[in-house]
Amino acid sequence: MSRVLITGGGGFIGAHLGRALAEAGHEIDLVDNLSRGRMDSDLEELAARPNVTFVEKDLLEEGALDDLSSGYARVFHLAAIVGVANVLDAPGRVLRANVELLARVLDLCARQSALERLVFASTSEVYAGTLELGDLPVPTPEDAPLILPDLTRPRTSYMLSKIYGEAMCFQSGLPVTVVRPHNVYGPRMGLAHVIPELLQRAHATPDGGRLEVYSVDHRRTFCHVSDAVELLARASDAPEAEGEVLNVGNQQPEIRIGDLAELIIRVVGRELDIDPKPPHPGSPERRCPDMSRTTELTGYSGRVTLEDGVRDTDDWYRPSVFEA
Repeated sequence: MSRVLITGGGGFIGAHLGRALAEAGHEIDLVDNLSRGRMDSDLEELAARPNVTFVEKDLLEEGALDDLSSGYARVFHLAAIVGVANVLDAPGRVLRANVELLARVLDLCARQSALERLVFASTSEVYAGTLELGDLPVPTPEDAPLILPDLTRPRTSYMLSKIYGEAMCFQSGLPVTVVRPHNVYGPRMGLAHVIPELLQRAHATPDGGRLEVYSVDHRRTFCHVSDAVELLARASDAPEAEGEVLNVGNQQPEIRIGDLAELIIRVVGRELDIDPKPPHPGSPERRCPDMSRTTELTGYSGRVTLEDGVRDTDDWYRPSVFEA
């Protein structure tokens, strides 16, 4: 089995990916500065495995990558500065840091003796300008033209860092696959996402109460993290995926946020009414990836139903967060 590096390996998708690849017998190096995550019991258990090494370091520090191996077969670059607060408060830092992070990882990959694939995590936000200023098809294929919005707006910084990152990858001369995750959810993802956020509110609202739900008529598709991890692993293996951009997500079912809230109320076991609130500013009415290309190249499509995925997520959050 091969040696694998995952930057952002202590984060949401990184830790789940590390666990899956470790269970498949690979030797895993997880690198993270824990600026967003934490060394909780799940990560401690993962790091204790004999074929997993967790390295706490800030990849923005000079020479941070110098002591890492030159024998990685696969590198998954998931580390980035994200979050609305960072984007609004320090957009310049977000833009510069994410580009610098990737540049250092590309340098690391260039000195590998037998690199088979670099997988770069971009974002579905790259389609935001097209949605605002052009004609974005939904479901959205990877070859939809990317239109740049107003570059002076702070909110563009994260998206721009990922568009530039995609170009850096394809101009590097390395064997790369770019992935664009869409609404991946599951255990250990924090609370800044509609599913754990609604789960938290539903648990905190007594029977007979009203659950506040924003953007009730907007529609989304969701992808459980176990399916996303399987897609990432297969994309890194598939020869045909080299040099490609692939959506990571589910194309079906596309569900109203109001109906998602009803599902969450049922999973939590409450008797609640929906209190509809207006859409969040800038929230698109629909977001759904076209998954035909990814399915063709990986031979895989999502298998976890939305209800099973929400139950799995609730099973983790209830004891670990809501009742902790």
